Amino acid sequence: MARDRNTTETYVRPVRRVLVGTVVICLLAIFVLWRIDSPRAERVRAAIIDRVVPSFDWALMPVTKVADMVGDFQSYARIYEQNQELRRELQQMKAWKEAALQLEQENAKLLDLNNVRLDPSLTYVTGVVLADSGSPFRQSVLLNVGSRDGIRDGWATTDGLGLVGRISGVGRNSSRVILLTDSNSRIPVMIQPSGQRAILAGDNSPQPPLDFLESPEALRPGDRVVSSGDGKVFPAGLLVGQVVIGPDRRPRVRLAADYERLEFLRVLRSPEKERIEDAGGLVAPTMPPGPAEMAAEEGTDG
Repeated sequence: MARDRNTTETYVRPVRRVLVGTVVICLLAIFVLWRIDSPRAERVRAAIIDRVVPSFDWALMPVTKVADMVGDFQSYARIYEQNQELRRELQQMKAWKEAALQLEQENAKLLDLNNVRLDPSLTYVTGVVLADSGSPFRQSVLLNVGSRDGIRDGWATTDGLGLVGRISGVGRNSSRVILLTDSNSRIPVMIQPSGQRAILAGDNSPQPPLDFLESPEALRPGDRVVSSGDGKVFPAGLLVGQVVIGPDRRPRVRLAADYERLEFLRVLRSPEKERIEDAGGLVAPTMPPGPAEMAAEEGTDG
């Protein structure tokens, strides 16, 4: 066994030396050939390049593929950055779109308020609805106008479509509006074209009923309901809604105001009412008896 191993090593070493020497000689020959500056050597070099270089395409293919992959990766990175930038711009555009829609809705609400035709003698203050403090037992909203704006209790409020309610509670910078649907709301109304007068009584439902009607049978669904102005509670002629027949067969009013989207309200200034400081001032003073009354009394005594 040891002898065979020594024999193999004895043959391998000379073969290795021969191969190394051959490679070295070939390399030296190529170097010398490439360094010779003569026309014949140039033709030999050109012939070698023409024969060898085209056949090396397969060897250069991995390098070409790697270069293409690097270029594709760089292109993908640029596309990814552009995609992220477009996403950010899209988010900004969505935010601007939402802001534009809100401004458009507010503008539409204000235009609706401007389209309401009121008595020229009525002046008003426009306020923004701050909060909806409605509940199953109380339905009201808060406005951002108060006593500093001259708001008084009892003044009527409208939106772009019809009567909404009345002021009930005024602070310096805010005021509360009781809606027509609130159970504490009672306003005198008139039904057109019949001319009947009634009381619109809130019952915390979307369609408050009509009470104290003279001839309920004269009502027709779709009749127009406006404020009557009785008692100087509200100005006359403000649109309230239309007559409908409820499930309980009672005449009710489908309110014209859009209670689902109360954003701006117009507070109508009512003229100042005469204040009575002394209740006895309403009693007519006693007039002294005239001559006829005195003669009648003397005849009675006689």
